Amino acid sequence: MKFPENNIKRWAIFAFDLLASLFALFLAYALRFDFFSAQQGFEEEFKVLWSALPFFVLVRALFFYFGKTYVGIIRYTSTEDAKRIFYVVTGGTLVFILFSVLRYYLLDEKYFLPRPIIAIEYLLTLFFMVAARIAVKLSYHEGRKDTEDMDNVIIYGAGEMGSIVCRTLTESANIRQRVVAFIDDNPKKSGNTLLGIKVFHSSKLKEIVEKQQVKTLLVAFQSPDIEKKNQLLDTALNLSLEILNTPRVENWIDGRLNVNQIKKINIEDLLGRKEIELDRKKIAQDIENKIVLVTGAAGSIGSEMVRQLLHFSPKKIILLDQAESGLYDLEQELIDSSEKLEMVVGDISNHHRIERVFSHFRPSMVFHAAAYKHVPLMEDNPCEAIETNVQGTRNLVNLADSYKVDKFVMISTDKAVNPTNVMGASKRIAEIIAQKKSETSTTAFITTRFGNVLGSNGSVIPLFKRQIERGGPLTVTHEEVTRFFMTIPEACQLVLEAGTLGKGGEIFVFDMGESVKIIDLARRMIKLSGFEPEKEIKIKITGLRPGEKLYEEVLSDLESSLPTHHPQILIGKIREINPEVDDQISRLIQLAGDQQNEEAVKEMKNIVPEFLSNNSVFNKLD
Repeated sequence: MKFPENNIKRWAIFAFDLLASLFALFLAYALRFDFFSAQQGFEEEFKVLWSALPFFVLVRALFFYFGKTYVGIIRYTSTEDAKRIFYVVTGGTLVFILFSVLRYYLLDEKYFLPRPIIAIEYLLTLFFMVAARIAVKLSYHEGRKDTEDMDNVIIYGAGEMGSIVCRTLTESANIRQRVVAFIDDNPKKSGNTLLGIKVFHSSKLKEIVEKQQVKTLLVAFQSPDIEKKNQLLDTALNLSLEILNTPRVENWIDGRLNVNQIKKINIEDLLGRKEIELDRKKIAQDIENKIVLVTGAAGSIGSEMVRQLLHFSPKKIILLDQAESGLYDLEQELIDSSEKLEMVVGDISNHHRIERVFSHFRPSMVFHAAAYKHVPLMEDNPCEAIETNVQGTRNLVNLADSYKVDKFVMISTDKAVNPTNVMGASKRIAEIIAQKKSETSTTAFITTRFGNVLGSNGSVIPLFKRQIERGGPLTVTHEEVTRFFMTIPEACQLVLEAGTLGKGGEIFVFDMGESVKIIDLARRMIKLSGFEPEKEIKIKITGLRPGEKLYEEVLSDLESSLPTHHPQILIGKIREINPEVDDQISRLIQLAGDQQNEEAVKEMKNIVPEFLSNNSVFNKLD
């Protein structure tokens, strides 16, 4: 027998297990014969023991060695180790029983060991091996509590997840944290204990923090009540607690939670809402075994659309974008699905290039996410906004109609509502193009409209993160400016759901929840990073940027909405379109091609009468 080198402890564990089984065997005889006071039959049975002993030791040793009972780290003994011991000890005992039966019927009508002895030894060996490991584990962790300076932690969630997280922390040698309490929203759990630790109602957080000098709150909920969770986390931030988050079960490594996966909570986790329930069967009917084109596939929304579409077994997804680096990065990320993906570098404003894509791949469904979206940049470059957002969309819409695409889903923005900037106006014109074509086409043209997306490229959250890393200040354009927010996956899920609802010509408006003050968002992010707003990291008011407005809207004054079967999706009832709009859009595209900025913006205002520039060089055109 050869153990791995440089691991004498494994020899010791192996030797202990073998000695434990021998002690169990002798103790079984002692119990069987009333600690040797019952002499009748004892001498005969004891002769059987000595003759059976070599085989007994050999069987137990082989099972312990090949069953690897010596492999685990004793102080981290788990249920998996206990199961391994059970299987190994049971296996050896079954060999003893089999050998006894064979000897009795085939040899000398004598048993290998008396049946009561085998049964008692089996139970005692199991007990000694498991109990010894538990004793070592308990003494180790009690010793850590006494000797180490550890930070106190509260776990939010007194369920199975909370129990797993607590054990993970307890069993990790590198974590200097001690769980002192569980809190939970369920009042029925209050006053109970979990793993020997008391459970309190979540309303007691402040009281526990002050009494136990807690430094960290660890969220261990898979599907908490979002409103209650956000209230609790606000309280935790005000108490200057570090907030940690547990990953979803499906993201655990090999089905087990690794302590290194417990990370600081993100601002996205604080602003997220209840998970969206999708009609997956209906979505699959539209996507399964179909060819799908995604424009702007390298962007935040486009790339997430691709990830989610892959769950519905498309035949092929065409990833179209002019950003080659972004496409390459996405291709490497999705390398395991490469047989379903086709990377295409191309500009949607180039009609000949895009027609080649349609004629070659013949997509059944299009998700149009390609657009210029940065408000101040497009205010300085209006003709570029028009060429991509307007001309590019018209190219795609006309080609989708010509090549008989089943559905065309355009991703728009709340900035298209009562636009105050070139970007928003260009997206409203793109909506009009899709609506107008739906009147005569067999293709179902569907528009989805939502607000800002948390963590998307160029959004305020990555900007704030960079500013915090530099030590501030965080720049906010106005104290009263508010925005609607969604997470990227949430937005894409609603796009998929709206795509299945749409029959053609609709503008689907997403329920964005409550708008968020950007200055409040800045303060929250500073607190999440462990700093105190205004004292350690400043917030600077810089003034509204060109084209920016204080409040975003999802419907204009001239629009209303109708409900759908999905509580987070409404159908916007949009005003009638000017019948001469096609000619107006053609003039607009011509002006943009000639780089006539002022004339092009003036034409945009003719097409979208509600477009009133704000804080812009184009104010004079209103």
